[in-house]
Amino acid sequence: MANILIIGAGGVGRVVVHKCALNHDVFDKITLASRTLSKCELYQKEVSQRYNVDIGIAKVDADDIQALVTLIQKIKPDIVLNIALPYQDLTIMEACLQTGVDYLDTANYEHPDTAKFEYKEQWAYHQRFKEKGIMALLGSGFDPGVTNVFCAYAQKHYFDEIHTIDILDCNDGDHGYPFATNFNPEINLREVSAKGRYWEDGAWIETKPMEIKKVWNYPQIGQRDSYLLYHEEMESLIKHIKGLKRIRFFMTFGESYLTHMKCLENVGMLGIEEVEHNGCKIVPIQFLKTLLPDPATLGKRTKGKTNIGIVAHGIKDGKEKTIYIYNVCDHEQTYKETLSQAVSYTTGVPAMIGAKLMINDAWMKPGVYNMEQFDPDPFMEALNTQGLPYFIKEL
Repeated sequence: MANILIIGAGGVGRVVVHKCALNHDVFDKITLASRTLSKCELYQKEVSQRYNVDIGIAKVDADDIQALVTLIQKIKPDIVLNIALPYQDLTIMEACLQTGVDYLDTANYEHPDTAKFEYKEQWAYHQRFKEKGIMALLGSGFDPGVTNVFCAYAQKHYFDEIHTIDILDCNDGDHGYPFATNFNPEINLREVSAKGRYWEDGAWIETKPMEIKKVWNYPQIGQRDSYLLYHEEMESLIKHIKGLKRIRFFMTFGESYLTHMKCLENVGMLGIEEVEHNGCKIVPIQFLKTLLPDPATLGKRTKGKTNIGIVAHGIKDGKEKTIYIYNVCDHEQTYKETLSQAVSYTTGVPAMIGAKLMINDAWMKPGVYNMEQFDPDPFMEALNTQGLPYFIKEL
């Protein structure tokens, strides 16, 4: 039985609260905190009506270390689940260090003033967390997160060496809007419009945005155009997968999305530097975020499926082999369960599973770790029972 503090009340936060309430035998005390208390109140009401589970709520600024420390000292949680923005990873980690509480997040640190995300700053906390006797689990979402576990599972059960990995992410959902993002617009648009990057033969290779495209036949969805992006899980996987020679990440985008994004980029709306407008300082991409639909509101109108997985190629017993491990998630089914669309669901469920494994000591070791550094088997078992069943195909 555990006392948990969830920080962040966006679409993913809603899923985490619902799934923790559904696992109330493990998470017997739940507190949800956010800068926007009204969202906490909404989710509190949903959980109370659906599951007859009471949760606490609090208002907190996740950029304010002292405010976080004060809240943690008041709640006295066993673990803090950071479901806030990636910009806030370091402040929440610092607060956990000062209070001696375990930490989990779903995406690596992203610099607020630079379109760049990397693990370096979080990995630098390893020794301090280890000395404090607490643990930080990084990237316990789907990608990063489940995809890391898929790679570890493939390494443990199917290969002596994995030589290449392609991570394949397809969201075939239709929300009916001309343009919207399925998670935080700032994070989504910065990620997609950045230069691509993949790792091969010991070096990072940079590409122009959307320069490399492949067509992949996604089970239960069909053939879709998939574009090479840089994605953070590659940074840790190159350290922990034996024999790896190349790793790439691909994501699907429709022509309408790409056209809208290019137009917005051309007129400067994806800019992250302040500009002056009528005597006020604004950041264009933050202003754009206020104009776009809130991803947390997309669940009710989104139809279709997601398919996210990995294709690994390597050697087993001297012979080459290729396997495909993937999950298919239905937007309408996830809305029925958690009032959220599948993109939020596929991130929120793994966050709950990661926390559960830490609480049960199945994954527990002082320091800062990525998902693939632990035994993948208990996580894979939990995917099947918590709403994200996986499939394995030999190709």
